[in-house]
Amino acid sequence: MTRAVRAGLWSPIGLLAVALLTVGVVHAAALQEEPDAAPVAATPNATESANPFSAGGLQDPSAPADEVDLGVPKTVRIPRLGVDSALEDLAVDAAGELQAPVDYDTAGWYAEGVAPGSIGPAIIAGHIDSPTGPAVFQRLDELAPGDEIDVEMTGGRTLTFVVTGAIQSTKANFPTSDVYDNVPAPALRLITCAGDFDRTIGHYTDNLIVFASLAA
Repeated sequence: MTRAVRAGLWSPIGLLAVALLTVGVVHAAALQEEPDAAPVAATPNATESANPFSAGGLQDPSAPADEVDLGVPKTVRIPRLGVDSALEDLAVDAAGELQAPVDYDTAGWYAEGVAPGSIGPAIIAGHIDSPTGPAVFQRLDELAPGDEIDVEMTGGRTLTFVVTGAIQSTKANFPTSDVYDNVPAPALRLITCAGDFDRTIGHYTDNLIVFASLAA
């Protein structure tokens, strides 16, 4: 960050010059700075290069950027997996658990949470299989960092998210804070079942969560 140079004001009244001729040597009195003179910032040099370590370009919180109304998500597409699904609206049940989509071949988004493209984690969930065969997120475990997920919004835009990683955890130790806690940028979490199928309860033992961030 370039530091402004401070310059003192000089007064001609306070300038005392006495010339004494002594053996051909001239002695001059020193310039006296007026004690009450206020400091003045020097005019920046337009041709001066910015310091590469300066903090220029920081956002001014008093002037927030205009937000675009993206609407809500209506379709999710995962090119690598061949997924192209409409989205149901999902909510949490009385136990605080995210409800699964009604249709095994259709994904759903947590409509009471963050919409894709807004600051924070948007949630999209889908079944891994059905009583008759594979379901919409059957191959979710094949996603790798760098893979893309496209979310089409009702406002007309398609948002592209890039996979950053994935975790698998038991449902008893679901990483709630990692999935739902606020983050400073638009993010996406895809959730499905994983692990072993427990026939005594009719559910899988684990969840698979894929993490993705909005592409630049």
